[in-house]
Amino acid sequence: MKKVGFIFPGQGSQSIGMGKEFFENSPLAKEMVQNASQRLNIDFENLLFNENQNLEKTEFTQPAILLVSSIATAIFKSKYDVIPTFALGHSLGEFSALVSVGALDYLDAIELVHKRGLFMNQACAGAGAGMMALLGLDDNIVEEICQNQRNEGKKVWAANYNIDGQLVLAGLKSDLESLVDVFKSAGAKRAIVLNMSVASHCPLLIDAVAPLETELKKYLKDTFMAPVVSNVTTNEYNSKDEAIQLLSEQLTKPVLYKQSILKYDDKVDCFIEFGNGAVLKGLNKKLNTPTYNVNNIQTLETVLEALNA
Repeated sequence: MKKVGFIFPGQGSQSIGMGKEFFENSPLAKEMVQNASQRLNIDFENLLFNENQNLEKTEFTQPAILLVSSIATAIFKSKYDVIPTFALGHSLGEFSALVSVGALDYLDAIELVHKRGLFMNQACAGAGAGMMALLGLDDNIVEEICQNQRNEGKKVWAANYNIDGQLVLAGLKSDLESLVDVFKSAGAKRAIVLNMSVASHCPLLIDAVAPLETELKKYLKDTFMAPVVSNVTTNEYNSKDEAIQLLSEQLTKPVLYKQSILKYDDKVDCFIEFGNGAVLKGLNKKLNTPTYNVNNIQTLETVLEALNA
């Protein structure tokens, strides 16, 4: 039996049509979509498969991504009986990771991340929040520039450490816009302010922490079939109390995805990404350990063949 690490994408992985092949070919997927629609009174079939504006709104994006990741995981588990060595998610993906190890029911998780999106929106409402993608700069250079700018009163922070030379910043959109040329002068290949009104994983979300903590206490279980790797610390955890603390902190602290995946690269025989697209597979391409993805029937069969080889 191969040692497997489950990994899950976060916001930004969404696209219209995600999960449709599973929905059309799997009674389990259809049931999960219908249950989610009833639970939140949201038409997930329309949200996922038809052109609409809501899929880009964080309170809808988050439950949609989590639902598709949970469907992919459930179908995989119905075909292959394995307990992962650990589960690891990128930002929102950490909630999908908790579903995969039994620490959250998928319907509870869908409601939880819907509320998380609302809390994040409320925390940033009227603040002029935003995010920026940076390519081609070392972490220490970005961190030094952000620190210098904060010393001058600007609100900018490193939010997502994705891979070497790829960072996402969060803060006030006007402050980020004012730094485009600063980063380019420092050697950035690209510095793009993203079309977002929420500043994830930075102190601007402090007002979302308490309400999220209340909801986490309601929904999380103390049943972990395998540990989950924290975005905040890169360490494994396997209890409800740790999950509440770390997922609350995750709102205002950066996602250490790069540091986490490198730390666990030699602990498993392969990583399997569950959910739309193959964002994490792309980030992992320089790792020693192979990454597979499960996002449709064909990729599912590819993974099953590899595991059974």
